[in-house]
Amino acid sequence: MKHGISLFVAVVLAGFVGTASAALPVGGKAPMFTAQASLGGSVYTYVLADALKKGPVVVYFYPAAFTKGCTIEAHDFAEATPQYQALGATVIGVSRDDIGTLKKFSVSECRSKFPVAADTDGSITRSYDAVMPIVHKYARRVSYVIAPDGTVIYEYTDLNPDHHVANTLKALQAWRSAHPQ
Repeated sequence: MKHGISLFVAVVLAGFVGTASAALPVGGKAPMFTAQASLGGSVYTYVLADALKKGPVVVYFYPAAFTKGCTIEAHDFAEATPQYQALGATVIGVSRDDIGTLKKFSVSECRSKFPVAADTDGSITRSYDAVMPIVHKYARRVSYVIAPDGTVIYEYTDLNPDHHVANTLKALQAWRSAHPQ
């Protein structure tokens, strides 16, 4: 319960601060990272540079596993997995949750469709300027689309989870039109 209340307070405070744009500019280079991740309850080492060798990657940050908005967003990304695959893209979610929590979240909420990475020390969240204002122990809801060369081709910041999937798919479709497989 304490986790839910503190996240609620963080969300309310972030709303008062406003939804600032993320600092990683479109056209800039995305920070490479390696992290413990879980896909379908199996833990492994996720390396962004390796994922980019296979195609574009959507890296999305979310405040906390098993909270209402984060569950909605995970379900949306899971349902859209075939669309991402058709565009040659993959998805990874990143939060400050521990890997034990993410093992469960990857199965139940991500429906074993895409991995989620544990950023327990916040280093990835900080490097992507995805730290929630005021309450820094949470990530804010930010989605990036990263081209295979490591260039940020799209960024979307909104605490509301409703448009992250549609917007990242649209950005990937535009990129794919200019970069046919």
